[in-house]
Amino acid sequence: MSDKIFSNQAKTTAISSTLNRRALLATAGAIGALSVLPRPLWAAGSAENEIRPFTYSASDAQLTELRRRIGETRWPEKETVSDQSQGVPLATMRELARYWATDYDWRKGEAKLNAYPQFITEIDGLDIHFIHVRSNHENALPLVVNHGWPGSVIEQLKIIDRLTKPTEYGGTASDAFHVVIPSMPGYGFSGKPTATGWGPERMAKAWADLMKRLGYTRYVAQGGDWGAFVVDQMGLQAPEGLLGIHTNMPATVPADVDKALLAGAPAPGGLSAEEEGAYAQLVRTFKQVDYARLMATRPQTLYGIADSPVGLAAWLLDHNDADAQPAAAVASALNRTASTTGELTRDEILDNITLYWLTNTGVSASRLYWEYKGGFFNKKGVNIPVAVSVFPGEQYEAPRSWTEKAYPKLIHYNKVEKGGHFAAWEQPQLFTEELRAGFRSLR
Repeated sequence: MSDKIFSNQAKTTAISSTLNRRALLATAGAIGALSVLPRPLWAAGSAENEIRPFTYSASDAQLTELRRRIGETRWPEKETVSDQSQGVPLATMRELARYWATDYDWRKGEAKLNAYPQFITEIDGLDIHFIHVRSNHENALPLVVNHGWPGSVIEQLKIIDRLTKPTEYGGTASDAFHVVIPSMPGYGFSGKPTATGWGPERMAKAWADLMKRLGYTRYVAQGGDWGAFVVDQMGLQAPEGLLGIHTNMPATVPADVDKALLAGAPAPGGLSAEEEGAYAQLVRTFKQVDYARLMATRPQTLYGIADSPVGLAAWLLDHNDADAQPAAAVASALNRTASTTGELTRDEILDNITLYWLTNTGVSASRLYWEYKGGFFNKKGVNIPVAVSVFPGEQYEAPRSWTEKAYPKLIHYNKVEKGGHFAAWEQPQLFTEELRAGFRSLR
């Protein structure tokens, strides 16, 4: 199926530059904000710099096939425990599958995605899909936002209007952002790498190239989960125009603490109570990341998640890092049909899973774990302005003491009252307020 998507993109590329200009101007007229781009979306005489409008519509045949495959799932027997220690319970998956096959409507999620302007451009030999929404407020700050695994750009849909239209969500015009949200290589509608080398370091450079291509000469970057790795790398690379980064999964662990963690040793002496608490959280986390170890060593073996929708769903749901975090927020969402305050709902979880299915990116997304060879929560040496938000449901709550040493140009540090690993998805208003506060000094 994904080959069809990308063959269609190739056809789009082949359209003459005149038609591309017309299409882009029509898109700009339809959505208003894009009509004031700082430079044309196309680059005259350079096909590789061209930016093409993009929308997606799954075929009825694809959705019928999805429901058929769900209905023909060969189920295992029930788990032999009364908790979730053996994985996602059979009853949970059966009920989710029933709803997915009979009541869930992908078209609603598709419409949410297509409500925002999307584009495709080639960077470093690979098609990159991204959402780009400009604010109507003068002096809005350009922002590139990075998703992670097992997420997609769907994670950030609820923060777009809050960031671009702040006066409608408790902010002021001076809080406005222009928002760019790319799909990581191998995820969603971006291209799937056919060779090795697409790790966070290369993505960091690609996002800097993307922001430059869009005409932004000064901008900030945000990331959580794998996106946090990417923005740390952007901070290390410090491309021209990058003013600072915000992370909701900071890499702050000192070298001696990280060494003890990797060795399975007791915590080093001299830690404060807060630091000892963080160490205990990290010990617990590293004991419960078997899914990550498998993707880091044998991602190609995951044929089942490319063949079975239920297999894919279970794999994306089961990422128990620490006391069921971050999976706790996802699991609770499976019983929530609506939310007036932005919490995750069952349909939003299925929107993300269905996107993985329709694009057949379960395995290609997993390869990112194989690509990355560096440390995880250890400090990286970032020496540009950094804003940090610590959510209570994250794998570990980074102490201020560690954070100040890891990011010597720390411009914001706050422990948020609620929310977890999927902060933008779980608590979009709180997340938005953190970005406003975190980057205020850089405007």
